[in-house]
Amino acid sequence: MKGNTLTRFTKGLLDFMFFAGIVVTVTLPVSVKIYGYFNSYFEQFYIHLVILFAISGVLAELILYELRNMFRTVLANDCFVEANVKSLNRMGTYSFLIALVTAGRLLLYLTPAVMIVILVFVIAGLFSKVLSQVFDRAVAYKLENDLTI
Repeated sequence: MKGNTLTRFTKGLLDFMFFAGIVVTVTLPVSVKIYGYFNSYFEQFYIHLVILFAISGVLAELILYELRNMFRTVLANDCFVEANVKSLNRMGTYSFLIALVTAGRLLLYLTPAVMIVILVFVIAGLFSKVLSQVFDRAVAYKLENDLTI
């Protein structure tokens, strides 16, 4: 029961993040412009930053979309399916692309935060790719077991 509550809470949090992310990504031109009044770096590189953040935002939305799909299988007690293998693989690709896009910011302005974001998304990409292989084996074992019974 407790695990189910945690899973439902996490699913709700993912849903909130997904829809909030759409709002944030759509309003980027306005929010970057406003923040440019407080930070000259954002004003100086306005177009570049809007493009980089928009691409990263869309990729992050795609990751959240895949996670939401995976959580549906968790709630249905059917986690080890081929669709989750594909979702994990795509999430790894999206994470690597976010790291690559974020590396583009290094050409504009180097900050420790940018380096950390790149590292986090490279690790997330590697983790997702490896986990997709683990899930692939689990799906194969499950299918083999289902055929045996």
